[in-house]
Amino acid sequence: MMNIYLHQKNNNIGNLKSAVETLTATYKQQDQVGLHLFPELFLGGYPLQDVCLQRPFVQGYQSRLDQLKKIISPNSKQNILFGGLEYEFTNQNEIAHIYNCIYHLSKDGCRSVYRKQLLPNYDIYDEKKYFSPGKQSCFLEIDGFKLGLFICEDMWHSSAHNIDPIKKAFVELSTDDQKLDAIINLSASPFHISKQSTRVSRAKEIASAFQAPFIYVNQIGLNDEILFDGHSFIFDGKNLISGPEYREATIQFELKVKDQDTNHEMDHPPSEVENTWENLFRARIDKAHKKFETLTESELKEIVMSQTFALNEYAAKTNMKSFLVALSGGIDSAVVLAVAYLASKASGLPVEAVYMPSQFNSQLSYELSNQMCQNLGIKLRVINLKFIHQTLKMTFKDGIGEELVGLADENIQSRLRGCLIYARSNQTGAMVLNTSNKSELSVGYSTLYGDSVGAISILGDLYKTEVYQLASFINTHFDKIIPEKIINRPPSAELREDQKDEDSLPPYDRLDLILECLLSYQYSLDDIIGLNISPEELRRVYNLFNRAEFKRYQFCPIVKLKSKSYGFGYRNPILKNLT
Repeated sequence: MMNIYLHQKNNNIGNLKSAVETLTATYKQQDQVGLHLFPELFLGGYPLQDVCLQRPFVQGYQSRLDQLKKIISPNSKQNILFGGLEYEFTNQNEIAHIYNCIYHLSKDGCRSVYRKQLLPNYDIYDEKKYFSPGKQSCFLEIDGFKLGLFICEDMWHSSAHNIDPIKKAFVELSTDDQKLDAIINLSASPFHISKQSTRVSRAKEIASAFQAPFIYVNQIGLNDEILFDGHSFIFDGKNLISGPEYREATIQFELKVKDQDTNHEMDHPPSEVENTWENLFRARIDKAHKKFETLTESELKEIVMSQTFALNEYAAKTNMKSFLVALSGGIDSAVVLAVAYLASKASGLPVEAVYMPSQFNSQLSYELSNQMCQNLGIKLRVINLKFIHQTLKMTFKDGIGEELVGLADENIQSRLRGCLIYARSNQTGAMVLNTSNKSELSVGYSTLYGDSVGAISILGDLYKTEVYQLASFINTHFDKIIPEKIINRPPSAELREDQKDEDSLPPYDRLDLILECLLSYQYSLDDIIGLNISPEELRRVYNLFNRAEFKRYQFCPIVKLKSKSYGFGYRNPILKNLT
């Protein structure tokens, strides 16, 4: 029997010192002797992007590896597998290759034993830019147990790659009449809704093929817009032992010698269910009813947990002192404030709401904003824009010689709010939370340097219809903290008299259907028309969608909640002319 410990950790990108201290402490401890597993690229962080090319980091990295080699003791019984980088240099000391690898730290030294074979190069991933692929399988023997080692993407078959590491290992073992005692996968696997069920399903397929437990250790944390949810697990062929989500933890598992009376023969290769765009970026479309899919209760729960974790992570890693929300009396800012409040309950960071009405804001907007703050026990601060707005208009006319009217006048109100909310942020060290949703962002229904400001966006990966679903979920599970009238009132930017969103946009149920089709990359314009969308409406939305790229390019980081999101994984030129 061998004790295996899965260390689900949150380590900042580039924090080599902390990682080495953790590995050193684990190696030197006298209790919990066994095999300790740490996530992919635990030493360095993931995704490093260009950091792994910067000379100060490279030198620091090599120095930390040397530091680990100095703690080796010939009497140690500990074995540690951790993710890291392996550099190869030219004779001129330039980087020749970088490998995403697994290191084995034991009494015999600290050495790289496996190099990641599949380098993902889609959506948020660009590993081929930085890393060279490994070529060899690894069957590592520790304390009499034969272990198959893999890193993250290696467990997924895909037509995007010309090899399948899992099937390759299966063939090699079968040819030599060998069997594994366990499969180990060190991962830095980003979150999106319902992803854990996909991971577990694939792990069960592999465990069944190899007739061996599948052990999966994943990191947690927020790195810019990418969430890592943890959810480390062991599937032993019968039982699933799961670690927590969004919390550091150590999960212990006893790997036992296989029962000789039980058949453990590998009698079938692993399945080849493809990890391709067709299933990665599946559009959330109910084709039978020709409508946008609603989020399930479990998905909404995942979203709230992910958003609250992301806010606290971002605040902690940027040393922000509180959360700051520009409240409008509308659904988006109400949901953002609700999530900020839930995050504050976990972290203790205070939340502040500021209401900034212009002459076009209704009394109802103030009353609903105030009611919500009362529900949360938060003081509502009010900064009236009316006189600032009028002064600015007069100043503009005096300087330019023309009236500030129309869209320019609407946008200046939003920009005044952006100016004032950041003045408050500068005073208090608060983190401004963006309140725009994915529908508005898609069609440019926002103001640059106005309602598009913020340190981070938690609604930028949720369409407007989904924001309403989330509001209802929050009210059901958290004592109706959002006034029902906010959920029921027609959406409006309130930048001119009697303004409604549907004056400028199609109804959100149809708009979101169109946008989801476009963003998934899997629907032609004819396909979308086939979903009961008129050609005129589609052309209008398509043009808005393409023209809004310059706004999305300047938008703040968006917490990634779905498989296909705006942000780092969405790269489109601003200067394009699609016809």
